[in-house]
Amino acid sequence: MIPAKLRLRSLVFLHDLVMVVLAWLGAYWLRFNLSLPPPKYVDSALETLPVVLLVQLLVFSRLGLYRGVWRFASVPDLIRIGKSALVGVALLAVALYFYNRLEDVPRSVPPLYVMLLGLLLAGPRLIYRMWKDQGIALVVGRRTLVVGAGRAAELLVRDLLRARDSRFIPVALVDDDPGKKGSEIHGVRVRGPCELIPALVERLEIEAILIAVPSATDREMRRIVETCEGTGIPFLTLPSVQDMLAGQMAGNLREVSIEDLLGRTPVQLDRRAVQAHVAGVRILVTGGGGSIGSELCKQIARFAPAELVIFEQCEYNLYRIEQTLRRSFPDLRLVARLGDVTDRLAVERAMLEARPDILFHAAAYKHVPLLQGQARQAVRNNVIGTRIVAEAACAAGVRQFVLISTDKAVRPTNVMGATKRAAEKLVQSLNGDGGTRFITVRFGNVLDSAGSVVPLFREQIRGGGPVTVTHPEVTRYFMTIPEACQLIMQAAAVGQGGEIFVLDMGEPVSIRYLAEQMIRLSGKRVGEDVAIDYVGLRPGEKLTEELFLDDERPMPTPHAKLLLARSVSLERAEVGRRVEALDEAVSRFDEAAVLGQLRALVPEFVDAPAAAGLPEPPGAAGSAERGGR
Repeated sequence: MIPAKLRLRSLVFLHDLVMVVLAWLGAYWLRFNLSLPPPKYVDSALETLPVVLLVQLLVFSRLGLYRGVWRFASVPDLIRIGKSALVGVALLAVALYFYNRLEDVPRSVPPLYVMLLGLLLAGPRLIYRMWKDQGIALVVGRRTLVVGAGRAAELLVRDLLRARDSRFIPVALVDDDPGKKGSEIHGVRVRGPCELIPALVERLEIEAILIAVPSATDREMRRIVETCEGTGIPFLTLPSVQDMLAGQMAGNLREVSIEDLLGRTPVQLDRRAVQAHVAGVRILVTGGGGSIGSELCKQIARFAPAELVIFEQCEYNLYRIEQTLRRSFPDLRLVARLGDVTDRLAVERAMLEARPDILFHAAAYKHVPLLQGQARQAVRNNVIGTRIVAEAACAAGVRQFVLISTDKAVRPTNVMGATKRAAEKLVQSLNGDGGTRFITVRFGNVLDSAGSVVPLFREQIRGGGPVTVTHPEVTRYFMTIPEACQLIMQAAAVGQGGEIFVLDMGEPVSIRYLAEQMIRLSGKRVGEDVAIDYVGLRPGEKLTEELFLDDERPMPTPHAKLLLARSVSLERAEVGRRVEALDEAVSRFDEAAVLGQLRALVPEFVDAPAAAGLPEPPGAAGSAERGGR
């Protein structure tokens, strides 16, 4: 049985052999004006043909003509063919000179032979590739409009035309760059800007839309998606630049997700600064099994720390992140430790054994309505737990302590936000104690974190609705979990101690818009297939969130998406007394005293008025907060 590869090589060899014969005889035919040459020239052509074949096939083999694959014939293959023809005719002239002094070989035959041989070798290869790229695709697949005319769109169109069983046949492109209108990509014309999508869908009988603008910002992506939604036909997208993997572009196509609309702007991480800060050092992450904590651990592991210690209360979350890290980073020195941040002995033992250089404090209770009536538990975990971890860090000589905070700490209207503001004040007051530098990173909601509206809305849509939104005008800041964690690490790399870094969250997003888009992206109609119920603000919630206090002056940093909140210095002794009073109230389980002391420590804490006259069904959404543990 002859191997398939050998059979293909033999067919290619036979093809080129025939082309050499045709080119040599055809050169004589052209020399005599497409007429049969005189008998002596016919005899000369046939007599010299074996020499021509021998010389030319040796040249083909030597110059690597058979390394090229017809399926992907391209410019390098054409160059090899040209070299083979030129080198071959030069050697052929020398060989025939010694063979018969070029007797009865007209001087015009060699150049005619070169041209004919080039055409006869290159033509079938290019025709074969065109047939593979387009011939079969014309029969199957849906007529497709591609949004974008950049590098990603070019690769996508090429892959679609090349695929033997492509589901999509590109027939037109659109791009907002006016300079690209009328140009073509692999034979597919750019028709104009994105606003023409509805008209083109109708005029060209488009059956599918593919969005190939992976560098689009969240605002640009929303506009494109809203335009595509208006056509009523299905649309897919390529992932963002930071998620794009090597391989066929068509294989990366997927449905548009809510993350595409809210978190498209890529973060340009200063990898060199982060690498210098993290690589080769010991790091401890509290709440390392939560939404933010687990992603933070994954990103830290990529920079090869000397040791990563995960301190987590939830056994299952700790097991899950440990298994993930051991599978993805087999060389990572990893310690998974069960423990509660309010257990002083457990924290101190973990700190003394690990001796971390950097500590990321992500452990926190964060669900606004749940904590609103349980101030004692919220303070015990978020404030007293932070003090225990911070004091243990100072005692163990931790070089840097990074507190992960929230926008709800700014002029808090709920217990959760007030406890996080108290934690901010606490770590600021401790800066420099024991040589430990304390910094705070404050940001808004993260998509798909534990307790976020996104998984809740997804579940409600899956169940047929209704989707519960607190208020038609409520807005929140959103960021993806990976983006938030990258910026936390960036802040840690540049922080000197005592700062509050605020992540640039972009424009706030309407929760109503979020709900409507998630319903549409699921293939359902708002109000018809899935209803939206407005249930009123819950206790402690406000319509809009803020990122800076009145006395905090936002200042730029070297990183575009990282801002510095310059605030007034805090009196350490006063903060210490207030936190100690809080601790005593927690020990007495005196809920009223806990609230009183919390207000004394955070005087800007003012209860938000709850919406009256509206029911509060379980699972209502309007506050999306990040996971901690």
